[in-house]
Amino acid sequence: MSELHREFPLRRDFLPRTREWYAPGPARMSEAGSSKPLEPLSACPLVVDLDGTLVRSDLLIETAFSELSRRPYSIIDLTRALYGGKACLKHRLSQPADFDPSILPYDAEVLNVIKAAREKGHSVYLASATHERLVRAVAEHLGLFTGWFATSETTNCAAEVKAKKLVAAFGEGGFDYIGNDEADLPVWRHAAKSYAVRTSAAVARELSRQCDDVEHLTHEKPTWRIWARSLRVHQYVKNGLVFIPLLTNKMFDITSLVSTGLALVAFSLCASGVYLLNDLVDLQDDRRHRTKCRRPLACGDIPLSHAVLAIPILLLLSLAVAFMVSPAFAAVLAGYFALTTAYSFFLKRKMILDVVALASLYTARVIGGAAAIAVWPSPWLLAFMMSWFLSLALVKRYTELISRRAAHLPDLKSRDYRKVDIGMVGALAAGAGMNALTLFALYAASDSAQVLYSRPGMLWLVGPILACWIARILMLANRGQMHDDPVIFAIKDKVSLATLGAAGAFVVAAM
Repeated sequence: MSELHREFPLRRDFLPRTREWYAPGPARMSEAGSSKPLEPLSACPLVVDLDGTLVRSDLLIETAFSELSRRPYSIIDLTRALYGGKACLKHRLSQPADFDPSILPYDAEVLNVIKAAREKGHSVYLASATHERLVRAVAEHLGLFTGWFATSETTNCAAEVKAKKLVAAFGEGGFDYIGNDEADLPVWRHAAKSYAVRTSAAVARELSRQCDDVEHLTHEKPTWRIWARSLRVHQYVKNGLVFIPLLTNKMFDITSLVSTGLALVAFSLCASGVYLLNDLVDLQDDRRHRTKCRRPLACGDIPLSHAVLAIPILLLLSLAVAFMVSPAFAAVLAGYFALTTAYSFFLKRKMILDVVALASLYTARVIGGAAAIAVWPSPWLLAFMMSWFLSLALVKRYTELISRRAAHLPDLKSRDYRKVDIGMVGALAAGAGMNALTLFALYAASDSAQVLYSRPGMLWLVGPILACWIARILMLANRGQMHDDPVIFAIKDKVSLATLGAAGAFVVAAM
């Protein structure tokens, strides 16, 4: 594979700023190259970086998590490849099974600069440290480039290496360059004009110091609201399950309240770290989803490298808070993290095991709440919680299948469910919900309830309310009117809030 690849004839079409711009058809790339400076198709060709510039993502991180999600044990092979250098690692990751250039988050401002250059008759080249197989796929898909430079099996086309290739091809100061980070500084030094996008303050200062003709392209910086969406702060309400053991055991002293509050914080921090990890693993699937495509990592609102750095920080903070509660609670939290990591990399792709894992993760919060106040959770409570959340997890899968059927979409390869399973998944969801209600009724009639509650007869009024709620959830899911996550739906739905509030009031009255 030669260092420079050129396309003839030069295409002059450019797609509008809609989703269709991603699919103009394949470009025709030849493999003609030369070791001498090339005569550009017009003066001062435009050279565009890929990761973080043309694409608001990092393909090395994407392909690494894609590989690990399919084969977690391949981390051994990737570590060995890294010992051979970054070029060797990129070559190892250069054929991801799910790579699709049509759904990458392309930067609109960079595409506008490319459009302007092409309209003026300038040739446009793609130059990236990404492996040549992926660069070629992007270039052929967009059909906007005269040629491209990329990393090979032995040479990492980054920083000084990229600069030397461009100078050899176009001469000193013979090209304009668009980049985004510190690795682009050696390239900008040799460019006639420098374009920068999403640069840090330090890189922007250094770029202004070393280059005279600099243009900073507009871009949106990630705000705290975007980070809150990515960390799923709205999902923290699920961690309120840690308070259930405190309520059922009527332990309202300051020590128990503080310990349970810290348990809530620890679960929230850990869950946020896991959500980021899960989003990195699911990037390709999320971009194809009707609503998940708007997640900050999927659409490029937050750099993937920032998410990778945030994960260990969040997990270490959660572990520190956990040990402030008790070693027993820290052990429960560690088990929660182990299970949710297994879910992200393995269990979510296994039929039935995935929903059992989701139900177990909810139940683990209850166990964590019990560990925080040093009580043993009631077997009745755990059995009810497991059945109840198994029902909701099945409703989640049921909703996904219904939405894919309505949109005439094919079955997801990353899930072990098919549209033909809709009826069975719905039946299992209803069965698990009714089983939870049976367990609740048996508990209300048990000796345990007679001892713990002063008016246990009030508990019998809770069953019909919960039965109506789960039946309504299933009916809405069947109509395609359910949110992707039934728990989030319950939090936002006024009828659900009123129904569950009434059930809670009867439980309190029983106490």
